[in-house]
Amino acid sequence: MNGLETIGKFLILIGGVLVLLGGSLWLLSKTPFLGHLPGDIRIERPGFTCLIPLSSSIILSILLTILLNVVIQIVRLLIHRGQ
Repeated sequence: MNGLETIGKFLILIGGVLVLLGGSLWLLSKTPFLGHLPGDIRIERPGFTCLIPLSSSIILSILLTILLNVVIQIVRLLIHRGQ
């Protein structure tokens, strides 16, 4: 396998990951409960609103960690299979 072929496969992989990430973020933006979970802090004053999504951030962090670990395991499997 030459260098250009490897770079091409890597770019396709990165593109696929970006498509999945973009689709996930698009779907998450459509969920009504994110930002409104118990533990999310919302301060409203006249002319001022402050939202601190603690619970939503923790849940999103856990989901993204799981997703990233799955992607890393798939990449490792593909690399070892190619050797």
